[in-house]
Amino acid sequence: MAFEILRPLDRFAAGRHANYRVDAEPLDHPRIARTFRGIRRMLLVELLVGITAVIVAIVLLVSGQNVVLAVWVRSAAVLGITTTLFYFAARAAEGYYWAYQRLTLFSWIFPIVTVVVSCIPGLYPLWMIIEQAIFSLLLIAIGDLLRAKHMRAAFPKPVKAGA
Repeated sequence: MAFEILRPLDRFAAGRHANYRVDAEPLDHPRIARTFRGIRRMLLVELLVGITAVIVAIVLLVSGQNVVLAVWVRSAAVLGITTTLFYFAARAAEGYYWAYQRLTLFSWIFPIVTVVVSCIPGLYPLWMIIEQAIFSLLLIAIGDLLRAKHMRAAFPKPVKAGA
């Protein structure tokens, strides 16, 4: 209920399913709770990876090395994406189908985009490519957790009106 102030953001992010929540009973199962704890831990590692990238870039800049704009943009993107995923995870843990759906979708889309972009020759230094690989692997692991049979069963798709 701490997120009530963010309800307008829910409506923006959720679309037509903003108010649809799954049954609370499956969410109380220890396996579901354990999965969400694991997801939160991995997102915390994602956040630390993002903060570390910013610190490395600052240290390099202070030491007189050139830090390209792409590194700063990517670092900001990782922090923004991770913050958004934390929000989706918290809302999904409360039973919001839309948040589960977004978290699942983004945990598979972002790694693909990250890998493709990191393959552009000369765009990022090696340390940033390694950071992106870690970011991608963690998101893929989150996606695997979200697609587990017990998670899919806990988050059934909404029934269409008139169906």
